[in-house]
Amino acid sequence: MREITDQMRNFLQFIALKIIEHPEEAQLRVAEVDPKHLSFRLVLAQADVAQLIGKGGFTAGAIRNILNAAADRQGVKVTLRIHSQEEEQQRIAALEAKEIIDDGH
Repeated sequence: MREITDQMRNFLQFIALKIIEHPEEAQLRVAEVDPKHLSFRLVLAQADVAQLIGKGGFTAGAIRNILNAAADRQGVKVTLRIHSQEEEQQRIAALEAKEIIDDGH
């Protein structure tokens, strides 16, 4: 699973860093939900979120389709969530306040 995780991580980093304007602020987090399910969370500057998602979600959809195709070949399920740094801070604050349970997503 480690090799698959590294391949997916490298792909996401390569693609995302080419598209966004503030790569120095980007963070990619990975959680192994179970032995056959990886969850990626890409945390970006607010301006970069819209850029990576694209008009009508087209760019993010294309990235997800490629990730899913590669994961399917390995028998793995992959999810990708794209958040702004502000959204991530709110999520972490809620976790710390025990308002939500972190399921890796």
